Amino acid sequence: MSAQDSESALVKDRRDRLVVKLGTNLLTGGGENLDIGLMSELVAQIATLIGEGYEVLLVTSGAVAGGRRVVERRPGIKQPRSGDVPGRQVLAALGMPELMRTYDSLFSKHDIAVAQALISRPDIANRQRYLNVRNTLESVLQIGAVPIINENDVVTVEELEGDVFGDNDRLSASIANAVNADGLILLGHEEGLFTADPNVDPNATRIELVEHIDDAIEAMAGDARDGRGQGGMRSKVEAARMATRFGAYTVIASGRTADVIQRIANGEMIGTRFEPTTDRVEGWKRFLLTGKASSRGSVTIDSGAAKAVRFGGNSLLPAGVIRVDGPFDRGDNISVLDHAGTAVAWGIANYRSDEIDRIKGVRSDRIASILGYGYGPEIVHRSNMALADGEPEQQPTDGSTAALPGRTRRR
Repeated sequence: MSAQDSESALVKDRRDRLVVKLGTNLLTGGGENLDIGLMSELVAQIATLIGEGYEVLLVTSGAVAGGRRVVERRPGIKQPRSGDVPGRQVLAALGMPELMRTYDSLFSKHDIAVAQALISRPDIANRQRYLNVRNTLESVLQIGAVPIINENDVVTVEELEGDVFGDNDRLSASIANAVNADGLILLGHEEGLFTADPNVDPNATRIELVEHIDDAIEAMAGDARDGRGQGGMRSKVEAARMATRFGAYTVIASGRTADVIQRIANGEMIGTRFEPTTDRVEGWKRFLLTGKASSRGSVTIDSGAAKAVRFGGNSLLPAGVIRVDGPFDRGDNISVLDHAGTAVAWGIANYRSDEIDRIKGVRSDRIASILGYGYGPEIVHRSNMALADGEPEQQPTDGSTAALPGRTRRR
């Protein structure tokens, strides 16, 4: 790690899928209500990046503050008690529509649609729900909209008490992992991680670069919370640890720094940057390759499908499946075998074993008519698959395929 005063150095790797997290204290300026002017500036930065070809997912706090805004605007509503959990849940319930209306209004000025996603810990911990989250967010990005994500404060008591994700810090890291993001940007009122609390120690120095999170880094993070939000520097460092393990760089910075999102995306060293501890592709493959030990079942595929998966970068479609061995559930890690029983790949199943048995050998457009529903045309999507023998030599060439695990660069 290094502590430097200069912010002029540039990071060589410029990335194209980002998760941006906006904290409560940033969005309120330390007050009770949302700072609409600042939100407008941050949205404008995100819109600029999208125009340059980036994909951005926004994890936002501020539902409780939005609720206060609703109450103040409507004097007939009795002020809930914000000091206890039920009161904060009421404010969150009032504030979530207000928060989304605000974001929708701000993004619409840039002709960008938004999609709300309320996600809690069980949605990430449960394999099937995790797969649903991942697929939905991917689909929202594909149509050019911005997913706006928050934990469901209305029903998640633990989050309001600070015991779940920690003011959306760890939630944002989980989202970054789920969508295989290139970078995670955590914006609050802090200018980064310091060697000591700068509010107490005038000699505290900002840590510009962290290559490995060790006990010393965790000690610097301390236990302090950031005012009105439930997070703090410790939860941000924990989020950085989660994201960097899967190959995403992480930056902790002040959201009030001019053009902060654009400058970080362009590689400028602002705040504290945490380097990924593994290559992004390798991090995701490492997760998928746990199928070697944790496979819940398998599908056997014909020679044409095996060739398409091995060398064409293709997803696995039902037409190529000739046998199913289970039982396994949607979201389980399964083995993909060729007709000789040799592992071709491991991946996350998009359908249960009994469902695959019913649709094996048929075209994808017949799935819904056979099952009465569908979760997409693939048995295993290419972005949820790791090859047993490494990467294919050729990249995908049509809409039914996807390179593992990222996207084609558009700049």
